[in-house]
Amino acid sequence: MDTRTLGDGLEVSAIGFGCMGMSQSFGPNPGNRDDMIAVLRGAVERGVTLFDTAEVYGPYVNEELVGEALRPLRDQVVIATKFGFAFEEDGKQTGLSSKPDSIRRAADGSLRRLGVDAIDLYYQHRVDPDVPIEDVAGTVKELIEAGKVKHFGLSEAGVDTIRRAHAVQPVAALQSEYSLFWRELEGEIIPALGELGIGLVPFSPLGRGWLTGTVDAQTEFSAGDIRAGLPRFTVEARQANQAVVDLVRRVADAKGVTPSQVALAWLLAKQPWVVPIPGTRRIERVEENIGGAAVDLTADDVAELDEASAQIQVVGDRYPEAMQRMIDR
Repeated sequence: MDTRTLGDGLEVSAIGFGCMGMSQSFGPNPGNRDDMIAVLRGAVERGVTLFDTAEVYGPYVNEELVGEALRPLRDQVVIATKFGFAFEEDGKQTGLSSKPDSIRRAADGSLRRLGVDAIDLYYQHRVDPDVPIEDVAGTVKELIEAGKVKHFGLSEAGVDTIRRAHAVQPVAALQSEYSLFWRELEGEIIPALGELGIGLVPFSPLGRGWLTGTVDAQTEFSAGDIRAGLPRFTVEARQANQAVVDLVRRVADAKGVTPSQVALAWLLAKQPWVVPIPGTRRIERVEENIGGAAVDLTADDVAELDEASAQIQVVGDRYPEAMQRMIDR
């Protein structure tokens, strides 16, 4: 698979792997840990080099899974993880915390669980309004100087925050939701990233499965599937949002590929420093996602998708109100 560069020198596969769903959020967790390890290692065999996790996924267990799977392949992969939440002793997540001491403790914990000497890409998971971003960036800079971290990232941050952080410690990548199902970043964020030389790592590049064409208004979500509680995935919203899937499917059918592959190819066509991280629990989906990097979308194809999707009013917020407030601030 082709590679791309995030920031000023972090080379990764054009399509990465979001590991969160292997431990939470999309229904019952897989019963066989060995199967998930096999999927992760199979992704490396097929050319994927960027793997994304976080201490809050689980909490903790996703980092342990990723570490166990990828340690034998350490020299072939880039591992990204995240800090920024506070936890009680029993692991219950209690809110945001990006105080310097919290970041240092989080980094040591992630290094231990991943079983690595350095974190390749270390993101602030959510902006903490109680801690100046300069303090956050300065603390990560110290971790980089100490050899514990190689590159600094932000997640779901606004332009002002990005600029202030970047002035203290260069930001290699911003991770935020971006897809044909959610294009808000195109207003201010993406132009700023281009100006500053910062990469973009879209999470939920397939709209939490919506753009795959395998979910519709009749789909019943299983216990533990976060989509059951998301405003964008109510039955009424899914009925209204079918137009987005129909658009992607039309282009996919014309090219003899899948809707997922068109959705990923569209992201790759937007900028050479965009690296989506779709997640899955199945090796056949890994192969399908990788195939998105080989889909040749012409300028006319991209323009058609841009213009048609801009005319579709997506129904439903991304998150419930309380979660959305945390991001908005």
